[in-house]
Amino acid sequence: MSTIGKALSLLDTLSRLDKEAGLTDIANLCALDKATARRFLVELEKHGFVEQDPDTRRYRVGSAPVRLARVREARFPFLRIAMPFLQALAGSSTETVHLSELSGGRLSTIHVEDSSWAHRIIVEVGSLLPFHATASGLAFLAFCPKAEIEAFLAKPLEKFTDHTIVDPDLLRGMLEETAARGFSISHQGLEAGVISTAAPVCAPDGRPIGCVAIAAPLSRTTKTAIHEFGVQAVATANAISEKYYGSEKPMGTSTKSRRTD
Repeated sequence: MSTIGKALSLLDTLSRLDKEAGLTDIANLCALDKATARRFLVELEKHGFVEQDPDTRRYRVGSAPVRLARVREARFPFLRIAMPFLQALAGSSTETVHLSELSGGRLSTIHVEDSSWAHRIIVEVGSLLPFHATASGLAFLAFCPKAEIEAFLAKPLEKFTDHTIVDPDLLRGMLEETAARGFSISHQGLEAGVISTAAPVCAPDGRPIGCVAIAAPLSRTTKTAIHEFGVQAVATANAISEKYYGSEKPMGTSTKSRRTD
């Protein structure tokens, strides 16, 4: 990995911590020696990407990423356009709804509409969604080019629960089903007791850019209900796509439209 890549990886690691971290902890988490970690942190701090508390000497994410995020959203208002549709979906489904976007080759949660139920699924903004273990990941991967699917399935896959599918052949079957019906279903793939469904938000050429997902407690969800949630997720994802791209109507996900290039 290049020096820039290592520094950005450090920044990404820091962004996923739920509290400030010291130099030693950051170095250990990033598998770097302390001198290298310090050098990266000093440079990132100069440009506002990290901040160091003057009293505790611990580090946190700075304001520069926020500024860049605001610039990007102003120019490419994906989240602003999607929010009304997500709010409507949360209201009709009464379950937790979340939106993800591809960034740096990974699917990341960028917005969450919480369920009003006391017993609900908690999804945190910024959380990463493994392609093989989440409904969002499966929905996204199912509409990617076949070569990209095979490249992913060739990698070692982490098993998060007893229900996580890591067998490539079984995953191929799940992706085929997802592409055929337009939405995915993940049965406790990432967390026990959670069932979710998702549909991809696609560009006009059919390539997915993110996903709309509904997550619910398994104990409260029937097979009929999760199928209906999937249909609603498809409608919402398509509406977001059409609004975001305007007259360039994206390829729908209600028919077999997986890319093969």
